[in-house]
Amino acid sequence: MAGHEHEQVTWFHDPAVGLRAIVAIHSTALGPALGGIRFWHYARDDDALTDVLRLSQAMTMKAAVAGLAQGGGKTVVLWDDSHASRPDAFLSSLGRCIDALGGRYLAAEDVGATQRDMDGIAAETAWVTGVDPARGGSGDPSPVTAFGVLAGMRAAYGSHLAGARVVVQGAGHVGACLARLLVDAGARVSISDVDGAKAAAVGVDVLGVDEVLTTECDVLAPCALGGVLTRASVGALRCAVVCGAANNQLADEDAAVALAERGIVYAPDYVVNAGGIINIAHEWAPGGYSSERAYAQTAGIEDTTRSVLTLARVEGITTAAAADELARRRLATEGRAPYRPGEPSVMREALLARRSRFQ
Repeated sequence: MAGHEHEQVTWFHDPAVGLRAIVAIHSTALGPALGGIRFWHYARDDDALTDVLRLSQAMTMKAAVAGLAQGGGKTVVLWDDSHASRPDAFLSSLGRCIDALGGRYLAAEDVGATQRDMDGIAAETAWVTGVDPARGGSGDPSPVTAFGVLAGMRAAYGSHLAGARVVVQGAGHVGACLARLLVDAGARVSISDVDGAKAAAVGVDVLGVDEVLTTECDVLAPCALGGVLTRASVGALRCAVVCGAANNQLADEDAAVALAERGIVYAPDYVVNAGGIINIAHEWAPGGYSSERAYAQTAGIEDTTRSVLTLARVEGITTAAAADELARRRLATEGRAPYRPGEPSVMREALLARRSRFQ
């Protein structure tokens, strides 16, 4: 896949438990690579590889823009049924695979993963975040991620969302949380999901999956899988702002150009959805995890989004390019040689200490 310069890409296969997974470490220039574990059905192995390369690169940029001392990585697990529970032996094997990377990669929760998955992996390795709060973790990051998207939306659309029409695509953990936050803010919310029952459970107006991108609204919030914004789909949008939690919303750079040409404000996904990794970063903050501090830092996404929009306007570039530029500047000024297993880091020591307490 051209254009992706990764430090390490590792395939893991344990036929005894049916495990097939790829871990991609894009960059450790700012610290150990952090990224979620995605359980998903891929039609081809090449699709899984494409996904993990793009997602891990986005994690590097996300951490850099968010001002965190960590790099970017990702795991995709080739899993036929994302709704099925993973056997303990399967999770143990995956945990050992992650442990073999020696702390260069820190696992977190992503699409298809559950709290039980993270706890099962944590039984085999210290290099996992987002575990049960009873084990010293921060738990489900979805509410904080949704809170950060709302902060970004205030920057992109306006601080007062009361009366705004917002369409949320995806009723998963983050999408559902975002929809409820928007209702509390006084917005008029519609939601869509391939699982109609899941969408209905949110308690707002439900749209069909074929309507979500063409419904007239003030803000479109993509909160499902990536690649939803292409030049063709952008041409059919009827919104003023795109601001959502989904990773890699732009199918390519041309989609960002198409949005700018139509005057649609795009709040870059990895800028506004950084609440989850900010929340996780507080697991190794002095004094241990604090949700209050995590939410306070996540609120800063509003200012970060404004900085991105301002840079785009001043430089005459797309907002996607502006976000990339801010990330590159930090990597250039603060980056160092790739992180090596065993090197001291605040997160490494905190995770090891947590592991020792619960063994």
